Amino acid sequence: MPEDALALQGGFGYYLREDHSTMSSKFGSSFCISTWGESHGTGVGVVIDGCPAKVRLTREMIQHELDRRRPGQSDIVTPRNEEDSVEILSGILNGLTLGTPIALSVRNKDHRSTAYDEMEHTYRPSHADFCYDAKYGIRAWAGGGRASARETIGRVAAGAVAKAVVQALCPKLEVLAWVQQVENISCPIPAEKVSAAAVEANIVRTADAATAEQMAAAIRAARQEGDSLGGVVACTIRQCPVGLGDPVFDKLEATLAHAMMSIPACKGFEVGSGFAAASMRGSRHNDSFYMENGRVRTRTNHSGGIQGGISNGEDIKLRMAFKPTATLMLVQDTVDDAHREVQLRGKGRHDPCVLPRAVPVVEAMAWIVLCDHLLRQQAVSCISGTNCRYPKEA
Repeated sequence: MPEDALALQGGFGYYLREDHSTMSSKFGSSFCISTWGESHGTGVGVVIDGCPAKVRLTREMIQHELDRRRPGQSDIVTPRNEEDSVEILSGILNGLTLGTPIALSVRNKDHRSTAYDEMEHTYRPSHADFCYDAKYGIRAWAGGGRASARETIGRVAAGAVAKAVVQALCPKLEVLAWVQQVENISCPIPAEKVSAAAVEANIVRTADAATAEQMAAAIRAARQEGDSLGGVVACTIRQCPVGLGDPVFDKLEATLAHAMMSIPACKGFEVGSGFAAASMRGSRHNDSFYMENGRVRTRTNHSGGIQGGISNGEDIKLRMAFKPTATLMLVQDTVDDAHREVQLRGKGRHDPCVLPRAVPVVEAMAWIVLCDHLLRQQAVSCISGTNCRYPKEA
């Protein structure tokens, strides 16, 4: 690295100089999304490039997913009052995609930037404030700017578009996420028995009504104490075609990991047996093959539906760990941008637990990854004559 690309600041060590730093907001290859906007700016949104033409897609389909993510849904999420009403700027005509870039916009209407005045010069613990300042030399301090979970509106809107494309190609494919754990409270329902109806029937978005009540009570208690909770979101992908993914750098689980770990507050990712595989022997962990109605199946699914980086037709099983919300209504030690040690009490309107609203974001990122890999596979199929096989086809 050139010497002039580094600067020694405040005795803490070398920082990257911020003079010409830029921020990437792109994800995907064949199906590429670029999100834009700040938490307390005019609005947020996404531009989607690579969506095929003549896919059925309406504003209502996009709005349905945004409604699941929006704030103010219940007493266990942020009370910020946003309708998150989507505006289609380009790429869709009379309910069909045009094959041109799709631009979607959502206006910010209930942002109260004055609640963050104290944060203009003070770094909030475990937030991106300090790192942004060190890297760029400037930051949108009100609401966290691009580091805010409000950025995920663009992801969820793009996920609705990706879902429409995937279901046009694979009508039976299903992506379903749910809150599996809040703090030390876990949902006992196995992935195979989780239904979308059960998940959407409670404000926590878990798969069991009794567990939902316990989780909601824990979240309310944490909020009353000015504290926050973390947990785990699980996601299963059912009826995925065989053959998605590549065997080296673009393994399907690697792309899914990239997508999920890019979600704000996500700190851990597992596929299949995940970290539990470290304590298992190969004789127990291996998934034996057998034939069922002309289809290759596995008797167990420790691989989580992906082997060698490629989908094998079994359910893809993912788990994502989310940290507790970083903003606390408690006094915490920190420093300011002059490197003075100070104290700060959290302000603003925040989720005491991000998990209930993270569920549609996880699903959106899964749809985006699947759409990207399906479209890439279509391009490969045109050249090689091969194709992904739907799980129930021989």
